[in-house]
Amino acid sequence: MTTRTKAFAAALVPLTLAAGTVVTAAQPAGAAVPAIRMTTIQYDSPGADNGSNTSLNAEWVRITNTTAQNCSLSGWTLKDKQGFTYRFPTFTLKARASVVVHTGKGSATSTNRYYNRSWYVWNNTGDTAYLRDSKGVLKDSWAFRDASAAAYRVSR
Repeated sequence: MTTRTKAFAAALVPLTLAAGTVVTAAQPAGAAVPAIRMTTIQYDSPGADNGSNTSLNAEWVRITNTTAQNCSLSGWTLKDKQGFTYRFPTFTLKARASVVVHTGKGSATSTNRYYNRSWYVWNNTGDTAYLRDSKGVLKDSWAFRDASAAAYRVSR
């Protein structure tokens, strides 16, 4: 390439960017934070995986409403890669509040819900969590790997 051609190309790049032409090297804008999102996953309960209800309930996912309005989660689902699914019954998540969905059994409250399973849901070496609304539209997903064997928890 001649010096003149290089100079022309160098001058053309800012003009192209200023004109708003699509440049293939441009990065896409970051996705907006979902209004309802998973904020913490405790994917391996502390201690041995002995299948006790206490151990099962120490495995959980926190879902947070990031908005200033209450949101109905009735019919929403939380699912892992294998297809283990929790479906919210009639339930409203208050504004700026969180609900924790535990793997084991328990009495549902406004802050704690239960899969009512007798074995673990989340894969200790990595998994993907999917949160869908009542129409099946994906609202949030989170793929994680065992990056911190000491905590077995991921947060964002």
